[in-house]
Amino acid sequence: MADNNNINNNSDDDVYTVDMFQQNGNSNSFSVDDDGRPQRTGTVWTASAHIITAVIGSGVLSLAWAIAQLGWVAGPIVMLFFSFVIYYTSGLLADCYRSADPDSGKRNYTYTDAVRSNLGGVKVKLCGFVQYLNLFGVAVGYTIAASISMMAIKRSDCFHKNGEKNPCKMSSNPYMILFGITQIIFSQIPDFDQIWWLSILAAIMSFTYSSIGLVLGITKVVANGTFKGSINGIAINGTTITKTVKIWRSFQALGDIAFAYSYSIILIEIQDTIKSPPSESKTMKKATLISIGVTTTFYILCGCMGYGAFGDSSPGNLLTGFGFFNPFWLLNIANAAIVVHLVGAYQVFCQPLFAFVEKWAAKKWPDSNIINKKVSIPLIPCYKLNMFRLVWRSSFVVMTTAVAMLLPFFNDVAGILGAMGFWPLTVYFPVEMYIVQKKVEKWSRKWVCLQMLSLFCLLITALAAVGSIAGVMNDL
Repeated sequence: MADNNNINNNSDDDVYTVDMFQQNGNSNSFSVDDDGRPQRTGTVWTASAHIITAVIGSGVLSLAWAIAQLGWVAGPIVMLFFSFVIYYTSGLLADCYRSADPDSGKRNYTYTDAVRSNLGGVKVKLCGFVQYLNLFGVAVGYTIAASISMMAIKRSDCFHKNGEKNPCKMSSNPYMILFGITQIIFSQIPDFDQIWWLSILAAIMSFTYSSIGLVLGITKVVANGTFKGSINGIAINGTTITKTVKIWRSFQALGDIAFAYSYSIILIEIQDTIKSPPSESKTMKKATLISIGVTTTFYILCGCMGYGAFGDSSPGNLLTGFGFFNPFWLLNIANAAIVVHLVGAYQVFCQPLFAFVEKWAAKKWPDSNIINKKVSIPLIPCYKLNMFRLVWRSSFVVMTTAVAMLLPFFNDVAGILGAMGFWPLTVYFPVEMYIVQKKVEKWSRKWVCLQMLSLFCLLITALAAVGSIAGVMNDL
């Protein structure tokens, strides 16, 4: 990150613009935006699809477990709190897409650009480090989650083919490698705005498996004839669940819920795909309201019904709690939907990181053919192959796959990721940028309230990190 101040600045990028014109055909066939780039075409619905793809991810599967640690009262309250904070701070961040004037100000193409324009200094490097480390971690978490779902399908088929006595043991490594190979292929899509179709498909898949989990949870509650669980969550029994373990797990549950809601790290990149008028911030706020409203409803239903179905024995992955019994084909569909969704979600999160490194390399070595030259492929004439993009993105996928194979503990990894990204990226930087941009007077009522919100969320982040790290150490 040493050269962070020299990258992603907001000056017009002539090379980028010319390249986009070449990709899209004749320059007279479409108009350009105020920054000279091809006109953006995103709408409130495409933005909502991107957000839902990013938010309703594998994190939804651990919500029943999280509520089981917190109980019937604290669990839903914590989920509503996170949804409010995410919605509120996303609005603050959306106002930072353009500097000065929200309608005609200078565009900030990435989260780091927004921090540079409003805060500058060492905070830019800090933001870039935390953001891209979090994106790397999300890629690792999604690789683990996808392999778990693929294994669930294989074990279900094995169980029904060979009977109950066969343990159907298997390694997750081949499935992680398969997921990685798929990501290497999809990672060659050049730009974020070109994966809108993948986001919509992934959003549909997320609703599919969330709905199946919800329906199965309701069915099990009906079959049980009652809602399991208690007000205080899992009871301390002095053996497997000691008071200390209860505390650590409660803290980890905070991280799991934070991870389930995280998407602020790519909000600016999503906003940069939106057309105007109306202003991008207005459209983004509307898309955020729709998306957070939909996801919160799903989260509370899935989490509460999962806890009501399994009580203290709620699994870390909701779908695995239903075992391998009928309707096993429905569980297979749900797990397949998870895999398809995570293929898209992986790209939604990683495309900004891919673009960051490629822009930095292009500016660092502007005369390098390996970095800047694009070659036509005979079998795919519309696609331009870039060697640096091929090597860099493939290497990134290989690294995330290797780390996932070393740490296949999804719940703990999700908790750490949620803790690591929640306060700095979702709360601290949006609050600080908003204060600077809107010139909020120090020690005014609004300034004090914003700082209190930031400090409270910092405390939650610290507790979640401690609980999740304790969980990893225990699993290791």
